Amino acid sequence: MTVRAPRFPLEHEALVALVHAALDEDRAFADVTTLGTVPADVQRRARLVARGTGRLAGLPLARTAFQVLDPSVVLRASREDGAALGAGETLLEIRGPARALLSAERVALNFVQRLSGIATLTAQYVAAVAGTGAYIVDTRKTTPGWRDLEKYAVTCGGGRNHRRDLSDAVLIKDNHIAACDGDVALAITRVRAFAPRGLLVQVECDTVEQARTAIGAGADALLLDNMSNPALRECVQYAKGHCWTEASGGVTLGTVRAIAETGVDRISVGALTHSAPSLDLALDFD
Repeated sequence: MTVRAPRFPLEHEALVALVHAALDEDRAFADVTTLGTVPADVQRRARLVARGTGRLAGLPLARTAFQVLDPSVVLRASREDGAALGAGETLLEIRGPARALLSAERVALNFVQRLSGIATLTAQYVAAVAGTGAYIVDTRKTTPGWRDLEKYAVTCGGGRNHRRDLSDAVLIKDNHIAACDGDVALAITRVRAFAPRGLLVQVECDTVEQARTAIGAGADALLLDNMSNPALRECVQYAKGHCWTEASGGVTLGTVRAIAETGVDRISVGALTHSAPSLDLALDFD
């Protein structure tokens, strides 16, 4: 299944700046191997190819890597972000100076392999809960500086985004509650008085009793952390008509279906961004 990807999260100037920084980090403009072996006038064609199945994300970064290194490079994309990929499929055709193709290759691949890996893993989780009514969301466990890109990759895989940052919504976690002497209701009362009106207030709960207390104190949502499936079902029943529920903690592809069948509204998976393996892609010269 192909997912219609949202708008790429970086404006053009930010995109070029990020790619240029990556090329500088790799010293792509001083590639001694390529400059020493390949004459400046040699032209070549190449293809960015999927070695395995997966979901595409980050292609604009790969395209930009070649164009920043040499604006004369000509590119033709045959797939877009969010597309399902089969082994052997061509994603991007590239034509231009061989030096540019060789020196930009690793940076281009690093971007698209990493983000496509996130999209691919997300798509697997989404498929695993299909038909249950639950949806898959990411977390803030992202690579520093890459949050917008990695959350974008999650959406390319059919997942949804949790809060983007600490100001985006209220999430009262166990340590916040501990700092309020273990009083869930007090934590909610305090944050309601401080936070902008209408901001979502979610409370992390480790036990059914804690969930009941949070519901009684007016929480908008519950984050049910590392609970057994029977406990999740109980919390879902208590929450009906009061707030929505989210399961979190230790979720795997092997357990996510059973978690979804408890009736929770959504399931957050940190592994989408912190443990996704890169998708196997390659640049093949014709």
